[in-house]
Amino acid sequence: VQLQASGGGLVQAGGSLRLSCAVSGRTLSRLDLGWFRQAPGKEREFVAGINWRGSSIYYADSVRGRFTISRDNAKNTVALQMDSLKVEDTATYYCAIDFAFRDDVAISGNYYDYWGQGTLVTVSS
Repeated sequence: VQLQASGGGLVQAGGSLRLSCAVSGRTLSRLDLGWFRQAPGKEREFVAGINWRGSSIYYADSVRGRFTISRDNAKNTVALQMDSLKVEDTATYYCAIDFAFRDDVAISGNYYDYWGQGTLVTVSS
């Protein structure tokens, strides 16, 4: 299984970025998906997740209303649309997959089985 995250970069506060994670080796429609981030000197934190059916989506309080997670099962990709970016959103963002067929969304990284390599998002003031 491989996860390839892309789309990071440098953006001014208030701007937008769209991250994408391509999954190979597994059928996306059978996977629970999550995005996490880790800022320098801080613990990794949950950002957003969507279960395998797409029936449950959950966002961290810090990004709710600004970020949108979506999945394209036909393309085997999961995206994270990030709008109204803030300086505090600066971090390396990771996508992750879970094989649990959840009815909800796991917010602990301990439940995820495979991780992408991360893509850096830098928001300037």
